[in-house]
Parts: sequence; structure tokens; C-alpha cells
Amino acid sequence: MRWSLTILLLLASLAGVYASDAITGRVNKVLPMFLDLKGQDAISPSLFDRDAYQAHLRSHTNEVSAIRFDVLWKSSAARTEKLKLRAELRGIGERGLPRQATLETQVTPAYFRSWTSLTLGGTNYTNFGTLVAWRVTLWDGDNMLAEQKSFLW
Repeated sequence: MRWSLTILLLLASLAGVYASDAITGRVNKVLPMFLDLKGQDAISPSLFDRDAYQAHLRSHTNEVSAIRFDVLWKSSAARTEKLKLRAELRGIGERGLPRQATLETQVTPAYFRSWTSLTLGGTNYTNFGTLVAWRVTLWDGDNMLAEQKSFLW
């Protein structure tokens, strides 16, 4: 008797979880990558080489043409739902003046986690200056579903 009551309670709790209409989301990982003049973040597919090349680009800023944010995210929304992925950047421009930039893109949820790239390049990157802090958020209309930010945000 106790066994059947336990199974019934477990099934009822699972049905409540799946019946929820609330959209949830999560930003799992954010990888800021400098891109060289050819638009590459690494010379070879090795992760060790990528990290070494990123360190080289950080110290040789004249070789950097853009910065790309690779974002790993997930949402429980319906596959037809349109969500928005936003990256807010804070930097220091010339003469030490603060700069801000916002990158946005519309995303559609997939069954599993998804990678999306947001790039700040061209004259926007050169006018922006040095990146100090960033915050990446996932939005459903005016409702923020998830957030991940850098230490200095």
C-alpha cells in the first residue's frame, strides 16, 4: 500500500512539472574571443593553441579586428517561440572615457543547448576601446529568463 502511494505521489509531481506553462532559460557559458585581422580566433583547432593565440591577441591589440561572444544557452520554451539573446559591454575608450555597447540577436530554442555568437567588429569595435566587463542575458519579451556576467560587472 505504501509503495503504490509513493509511486502515485511521484507521478503527480512529475505531471505538475510538465504541465507548467512558465518559460525558463539558462545561460550556461560565455566565451569572449578576440578575432584577428582574418576573422580567426585560433590558428589551429587545438584548445591549447586557441588559448595561446588569445593571449597573443590580448597583448598585440593592433592585430585584433573584433571581439566575439560565443554563448551556450538553453530554454524550455516552445520551439516556435522567439527569444532574444543580449550582450551588454562596458569598456574604456580614448582619454579614459567610459563606453557601452549592446549586441542583440533573436534566437529560437532547440531541443538541446545551443551555441550563438554575438560579434562587435569594424568601426564599432575600434570606437569601443578596451573591454572591461560584460553581461549576457536571455529574454522572453520583457521578462529576463537568465543572466551570466563577468566578475567586474
